[in-house]
Amino acid sequence: MVTNNSLGTIGRFAGDSKPLCDNPQQTSLSMRFVSNILKCLIGAALASAAAWANSLPQATPNSEASVPLVLTGGTVVDVTNWGRSARDLQDAVVIVRDGKIADVGPSGTVAIPKGARVIDCTGKFIIPGLVDGFTGIDSQGQANANLYLGVTTVVVRNDHEHGLVDLVANPRPHLYLIDSVGVTDNWSLLAKQPEWMGKLKEGARPVELSPGDASLELNDSARLGTRVVLLRPEVTAANTQLIVARAHLLGLVTYGEFVATPYSVGVEAGVDCLPHMNRYDLGVVPDELQRPLVEDPDGSSANTAYDYSQRVPPTDLRLRNYANFLAAHHAALMPTFSLYYVNLPGHRNLWKEPAAAVLNPARMFNPTNPATGEMDYPLSYWARHTPAVTQRWVEENLRKKAAQDAMRMWLINETIFAAYPHYLAASDAPVSGAMPGISLHTELELLVRLGLSSREALAAATNNYALQFGWNELGQVAPGRRADILVVDADPTANIWNARRIAMLIVDGEIVDRDALLKR
Repeated sequence: MVTNNSLGTIGRFAGDSKPLCDNPQQTSLSMRFVSNILKCLIGAALASAAAWANSLPQATPNSEASVPLVLTGGTVVDVTNWGRSARDLQDAVVIVRDGKIADVGPSGTVAIPKGARVIDCTGKFIIPGLVDGFTGIDSQGQANANLYLGVTTVVVRNDHEHGLVDLVANPRPHLYLIDSVGVTDNWSLLAKQPEWMGKLKEGARPVELSPGDASLELNDSARLGTRVVLLRPEVTAANTQLIVARAHLLGLVTYGEFVATPYSVGVEAGVDCLPHMNRYDLGVVPDELQRPLVEDPDGSSANTAYDYSQRVPPTDLRLRNYANFLAAHHAALMPTFSLYYVNLPGHRNLWKEPAAAVLNPARMFNPTNPATGEMDYPLSYWARHTPAVTQRWVEENLRKKAAQDAMRMWLINETIFAAYPHYLAASDAPVSGAMPGISLHTELELLVRLGLSSREALAAATNNYALQFGWNELGQVAPGRRADILVVDADPTANIWNARRIAMLIVDGEIVDRDALLKR
């Protein structure tokens, strides 16, 4: 079974061997950081940083690392150019050495190294490992479920819904850490460090930090290995512009869950990704509903704004203009349709999936009922004291309302899709019925239902992350990329369901025993 080889030391990104400080400005910051540590060696800050570093598993030497792995005869699927290219390489040879893809080419043009382990993939299709761009992993079972379904990289967040990221799970996908910046947050990666405890403690509700504190928080979070900066609803426009610009200087990706900041401002500032279809639809609200959100980003004003945005008719000119605006700018959309999968037509009971056997509903936030696959809706106090027939009527109406809300948002996204913005795949598991590993595949199914081709959907979970974020270590079966590879039994560009038909899973160049993942 594979051992996770992601480097986990301060100054490096989790899941990547590239040094964090790769330009003079960052190097200067890093040197000052090291100097400060040496001055306060016995201080609490160093203890906290050391605890973080020690919690991450280190690379384990592999005696077979020097023996190349060669895949022959399969078709390497092209996922470049946002899935618009279709230059698949048939009868290919893929050479893997020391965790990287060393060479790819047609049979007869690539020399197979002597002593290599050669695997015949004739009739099969070779694709990159999948990326889940917004999720949680709080247990070994969730790590195993992701790997079993071919999810080899996850962008993970600590919060009350996703739980604490399990940094010691082994095996596991590569972990790319998300941290919120610019607001108080008890779940921040910095929240337990002495110098940040007071500043990040939420109190009754999150409060925006000063621009100076936001800049310092960015620097310190980057040193811990953060890959993605999350701008939460409380961040206002001026701080959003500062954080996005500063994050990009540090080589960090930015996600925007905007409320106090108008979506037009965040998008024009250059935010990289807009997650959650039930959030980015807020970009259609008129100015008179947007202005109160500066002072009330999560109260009654926000409720009014969301109610307006989720009821905009799909044919509304304001929505079409917003869709064209999104398509014309840099930000990619990450709908996380999986959060509404159970409320959309044609859904299945995901607890029937093989990978569900290693998942514990107690470690999931608002899971579906394992027996039915449906969401259970808790009754109010008064409803619980009514006759059984009345309770069933109330439950059915709650279910119908949830289905209507999901369909309204789906129709809004159909209008946005018509303008053809760029998409990234993410599940947001284990929240609201979304399940680790399993729900990334339902996300791909829903992207196809929305209108993407199967190849475009596959690109949304692979190479689009390299194109949008510059994560060029992943996303393709190409020389120099990390050797996270899926060999599947049928063509996933003909039917996205075929991405589930995994015949072989390779992580960091090592073949993983998928059956063993379901026994842990």
